[in-house]
Amino acid sequence: MPPPREGDGAAAPMMRRVFDWPFRAILAGVMALRLSAMQLTFLGLATNGVIGWLLVEGRGFVPGLLLIPAGLFDLLDGAVARLRGTASRFGAFTDAVLDRVSDMILFGCTFWMLSGQGQQLEAGLALATLVISLTVSHIRAEAEATGVSLSEGLFQRLERYLAMMIGLMIPGMLLPMLVLLTVLGGFTVLQRGWNALTRAGDPSSQEA
Repeated sequence: MPPPREGDGAAAPMMRRVFDWPFRAILAGVMALRLSAMQLTFLGLATNGVIGWLLVEGRGFVPGLLLIPAGLFDLLDGAVARLRGTASRFGAFTDAVLDRVSDMILFGCTFWMLSGQGQQLEAGLALATLVISLTVSHIRAEAEATGVSLSEGLFQRLERYLAMMIGLMIPGMLLPMLVLLTVLGGFTVLQRGWNALTRAGDPSSQEA
């Protein structure tokens, strides 16, 4: 079984080392169950839907816990597609779109929960994080549409999930994690924007 896919975010190298063999074991189990990549993608979306519903209900710990399988589904679908030789543009497009939907569910429902509880600062940061996460992805999409390869970034989806797990599961940590998400996410927007602009003018960085 292959290891977890390479990532360019701040936490990716550490997570790759720590969860190398557990990931391989889980992937072997998924392959044995004959789950398809598309089924895993929609399982991830469904898990995020449950997370969103629980957040709207005002719960924190269980949604944070459920981010673990949600994140695993996000990693496994691509690995399964590559192993089975079923990777396609359709699958990649569907996965990317549903990832953005999942982000909107997670941070939109976090905003809903916090604003309903009168925590205006936290709610504002959750909304800012939602906008930032979509902007990070949009910059990459626009860059790749012009033929510029762009994947790096300090704070990406893995890091956002880890921060939200900590914030939701540990009492008193949601505000610090939302501040972290906003600040480092904002830096990632600037980082990707700068890289996209500089590479757009460099013919050697564009895909054939």
